[in-house]
Amino acid sequence: MASENKLVNEIVRILDSKKGRDIDVLNVSSLTTLTDYFILVTGGSDTQVKALCDNVEEELAKQGIHPVNKEGYRTAQWILLGYDEVILHIFLQETRDFYSIDRVWRDAVRVDVQDIVSD
Repeated sequence: MASENKLVNEIVRILDSKKGRDIDVLNVSSLTTLTDYFILVTGGSDTQVKALCDNVEEELAKQGIHPVNKEGYRTAQWILLGYDEVILHIFLQETRDFYSIDRVWRDAVRVDVQDIVSD
């Protein structure tokens, strides 16, 4: 079932349309005041990581939604886009494996987005 948060669902749709891999959504609202959701996605190359970032920014900008912060774009190993209640983490596979955000935030509630993503 999709998230109750429309922004989460929209970001997941955008990432899936650009072939983002291993999309995970973590509800961290009960664990931190930093944000409500983390979205994690993997790109196959630094070029794809940047393309995923660019596409999310472009599509959300059309709706008047702009990130409050953006980190890591130049190196494209791990790009972070912050949208207040949602923080998007776009990784290269080796970087995602190394930092293992899924494991660090293992107490977070996983949001099932399988009805949004294509297989």
